[in-house]
Amino acid sequence: MQLVEKHVIKKGQKFFEEIDALSFASKNLYNAANYIIRQNYIFGWGYLNYNKMHELLKTHSTYKALPRKVSQQILIVLDRNWKSFFKALQEYKVSSSAFKAPPQMPLYKDKTKGRNLLVYTIQAISKPGLKDGRVKLSGTNINLTTQVSDRVCQVRIVPKCDCYVIEVIYNESESTTPIPSDSVAAIDLGLNNLATLTSNQKEFTPLLINGRPLKSINQFFNKRKAALQSMLNTNRKTSDRIARLTRKRNQKIDNYLHHTSRLIVAILTKKQIGTLVIGKNNLWKHQINLGKRNNQNFVTVPYSRFIQMLTYKCQLVGIMVVVTEESYTSKSSFLSLDPIPTYGQETDSPTFSGQRISRGLYRTSGNRLINSDVNGSYNILRKAIPNAFADGIGSCVVQPRRISPLKVKAKGESEMVPKAM
Repeated sequence: MQLVEKHVIKKGQKFFEEIDALSFASKNLYNAANYIIRQNYIFGWGYLNYNKMHELLKTHSTYKALPRKVSQQILIVLDRNWKSFFKALQEYKVSSSAFKAPPQMPLYKDKTKGRNLLVYTIQAISKPGLKDGRVKLSGTNINLTTQVSDRVCQVRIVPKCDCYVIEVIYNESESTTPIPSDSVAAIDLGLNNLATLTSNQKEFTPLLINGRPLKSINQFFNKRKAALQSMLNTNRKTSDRIARLTRKRNQKIDNYLHHTSRLIVAILTKKQIGTLVIGKNNLWKHQINLGKRNNQNFVTVPYSRFIQMLTYKCQLVGIMVVVTEESYTSKSSFLSLDPIPTYGQETDSPTFSGQRISRGLYRTSGNRLINSDVNGSYNILRKAIPNAFADGIGSCVVQPRRISPLKVKAKGESEMVPKAM
């Protein structure tokens, strides 16, 4: 499995000017090659693939401005972009209704402000530097400390609106010995509670992962973005300040999701739980109707990204992940073991013995109360693995505990959190 170690280089920091010059040179080569390909395609002379472009440009000044291996990677990326265009064009001809607009050929990057990606393969990285725990890029003064020097396979320099992100891509071995356990855990995703974690393991205390920090980040972002957009001309939709605001917001959310997923995996590993079930409905954000404010909060939380983080981190430690649809799991009563149908497959309108009486409470037919998110999480587990509670639900804990991933150390539970994944 390939993972990424990121280094953010901001304006004024060491190496920024050199990286900016390299990215500008990368843009020049990208535009020069793209011009030739576009002209050949527009005038009906066919498509020039990577091999042909390499022969044409290997003596060009823009090609020689960068190390040979780096220039080759720029042409490979451009070739990949054009192949994606051709594939999209074929799909558009078959079903144009699936597209909002016809596919466009790869565009040029801005002549003065444009910057382009830089890719350094292992052949363009100093091997003596890696032995010393540092990444030294060929033909440059860029020299960074890394914790994964023995597993580096590639380095990418990605231009952002106001900085550069150096991505050190390295190989990480997946666990070949899965956790030998019959215990299963389940996660119900939400807003105020980003993730509700339950398990069929006896006396396992359900955990409510606080999602309010994400709501706070998004609310500030939406408010500030609206204020900045109101200052723009009617013909403009974005600006450098909005792009910078968006980058910072994305970094904060990504950081919180990494802390949360790492905490969950640490808990599962400590409890020796070998399977994790995650509830997710396809197109659950499409035409959602939770009210204007909740719609905005729900749609801007990257749940798919969160599921991806959980999946690869579980694979690294030998935990199997099952993603399942979760229709009717919030309406069905776990304590009454109501049947849980699948949306669109039922013949009659389903009825359930209990109901949600407020935002966080579910009342069963026996007038018992249970946290609604805990109820939904247990039902997701039961729906995905029907025999998970073959021994009964008498040992299940329904009183949850709320935790905030960024405050776990303050509660004396730092030993549950391993090193960064």
